[in-house]
Amino acid sequence: MPYTKRRRLVTSAVALALGATALAACGSESGDETESGPVSLTYWTWTPGMDKVVDLWNKGPGKKDQITVTVKKQASGDTLVTKILTAHKAGKAPDLVQAEYQALPTLVSNDALADISKNVGDAKDRFADGVWQQTTLGTDAVYAVPQDIGPMMFYYREDLFKEYGLTVPTTWDEFAKTARKLKQAAPDKDLTTFSANDSGLFAGLAQQAGAKWWTTSGDQWKVSINDAATQKVAKFWGGLVREGAIDNQPMYTPSWNKALNTGKQIAWVSAVWAPGTLTTAAPETKGKWAMAPLPQWSANENRTGSWGGSSTAVTTDSEHQEAAAKFAAWLNTDGDALNALAKESGIYPAAKNAQTSGAFLKPPAYFSHQADFYTKAADIAETTAPSAWGPNVNVAYTTFKDAFGAAAKNKSDFGAALDKMQADTVADMKKQGFEVAR
Repeated sequence: MPYTKRRRLVTSAVALALGATALAACGSESGDETESGPVSLTYWTWTPGMDKVVDLWNKGPGKKDQITVTVKKQASGDTLVTKILTAHKAGKAPDLVQAEYQALPTLVSNDALADISKNVGDAKDRFADGVWQQTTLGTDAVYAVPQDIGPMMFYYREDLFKEYGLTVPTTWDEFAKTARKLKQAAPDKDLTTFSANDSGLFAGLAQQAGAKWWTTSGDQWKVSINDAATQKVAKFWGGLVREGAIDNQPMYTPSWNKALNTGKQIAWVSAVWAPGTLTTAAPETKGKWAMAPLPQWSANENRTGSWGGSSTAVTTDSEHQEAAAKFAAWLNTDGDALNALAKESGIYPAAKNAQTSGAFLKPPAYFSHQADFYTKAADIAETTAPSAWGPNVNVAYTTFKDAFGAAAKNKSDFGAALDKMQADTVADMKKQGFEVAR
């Protein structure tokens, strides 16, 4: 079979959470050469305030090393991935790009990202294993440096939990019982909602349950979106929706904001960035919420999923890969840089040393009464489960919104929606020319 760029991802055993032995590294060898003389780099990113953070580099370490970085603001998500791939096909991709973790396999499979392990490998200890693994894709290669993460947590109205005699659930079984107890005591209220327009939330819940949606088997991809772990998650949430124990409206709408602000919805399964959303969505309930670890599937487990997060990667088109990797490492591990990222961009850093220092010494203003907010958040982040992304996450996510959206609205079988997600993802991979194991 011809050796194509798409096959390169498989033949290099690039699949998350496999821990396979790395084979040939992707990318050119220019990053292995010692840089000398002035170097100018271009960085595509959507993060607000990044130009101010980069100024610290240009005036400090970068100036000393004669490496200047210019920020080019971009759109995020699939729009940026498409733009990167288009530029790469023309051999004109920038030196550095911001990439969400789920986008890395797509970029690597198209030979757009360089292996920078020789330049940033010693940064590994700065990150939780489950976070670092997302940038290695299960190999000895390193395709990016983690920047920000979104460990998942449980948020709840302390006052209303007390009013209705509810206990913070530590297992998903307790979560379901809590939802039913609230509905019996206050039929007009809901513990939470299942939002079918948030594929990242569902992916994070499946990740916590042990799902591995994309892996490799020999030189083939294996797609397991409807694996046992994800079926368990789908059955759990589908059951609660069908019986009316929780709401089924989408999040981030005026109606959802009102439910939070008025106490109609009294809890939210979210991530570390939730305080910012609550500040806007439910301003009148400031100081009434608390954060706790995500419920577990069994009492002896201690792990969470991830909802969101991105990394800094070096492209194969860069003529200065070593210099670009040096900047990527500085941006995401240096104390001053991370403090600036928190202040200017509002990110929650992937680097462990920054999660309880600088901007994170005090709790977010919305949770000013919970002094240990970020200490607890850092402990939770350390338990992030490995994830397993593939080369067409966008297709899986689109089908999720369509199939689960209909199932949630009609209170129909979530299992059938999950099977549709699996089928569409496999069909698209085959159409693109990937080998997919049965």
